[in-house]
Amino acid sequence: MTKDNTPHLDQADLSLSMDREAYEAALAELQLQLAMVQQAYLTLNLKAVIVFEGWDAAGKGGTIRRISQAFDPRSFKVWPIGAPRNYYLERHYLLRFMERLPPVGAISVFDRSWYGRVLVERVEELTPEARWRAAYDEIVSFEKALVADDTRVVKLFFHISQDEQMRRFEERLRNPLKRWKLSYEDFRNRGHWLEHEAAANEMFARTSWDGAPWSIIPSNNKKYGRIAAMRIILEALSDGVDLSPPPVDERLLKIAERELTLDPELIAGLRAQLNGGS
Repeated sequence: MTKDNTPHLDQADLSLSMDREAYEAALAELQLQLAMVQQAYLTLNLKAVIVFEGWDAAGKGGTIRRISQAFDPRSFKVWPIGAPRNYYLERHYLLRFMERLPPVGAISVFDRSWYGRVLVERVEELTPEARWRAAYDEIVSFEKALVADDTRVVKLFFHISQDEQMRRFEERLRNPLKRWKLSYEDFRNRGHWLEHEAAANEMFARTSWDGAPWSIIPSNNKKYGRIAAMRIILEALSDGVDLSPPPVDERLLKIAERELTLDPELIAGLRAQLNGGS
């Protein structure tokens, strides 16, 4: 982080790592906590958006997969974002993201996002400079509207070195089950590494704000990156949220007491929760 706490890629420590034993223990605990968060969001009518950005092969998909294992898909959605169809090219670029925002009680992940406007569209010159420069303020206004509507916004950028990216490209090429992840565009984008780096750093400086700050995830070590990202997500989504299991509905409790063979102490405990612990 720079002195003003604005994230900057040069400040990320890519040497950070985690061994398998520590990773497995942390993963199990984080997935349990995230499951409790989802339950609370359903009960309390909360909602959240998690933005995944970063380099190709930086570990976004692997992290999303571990998060998905914790959540019930009925109130959790992953939106993979690619090039817009003609329908959206003829409309404001934020429209397709607005249409995919989570309803009350749900959590949505954007695998790539509205930040494509100031990243790939900027670097590839797909949008006039005046328009992508205007997008910084448009995006912050959009996110402020989301936060004002009681939507939590978490923004993660997965960062790896060029050498590590090339190693992962080779791994994907060699592995038939991962080969689908690799494309000509991945290699072509490496030729614009410095431009993408500059675009990312300006994006952090212009769009990291108190209600939706950017977090850079050092991901040369996949295990470390996954756990770091999940911890940030858990902290952001659980801050100020009561994660206690909701009390059992009185009608459910009565029929369960009648139809099931339950320990009287369990029934008493559930009824105490229903009555506020009295």
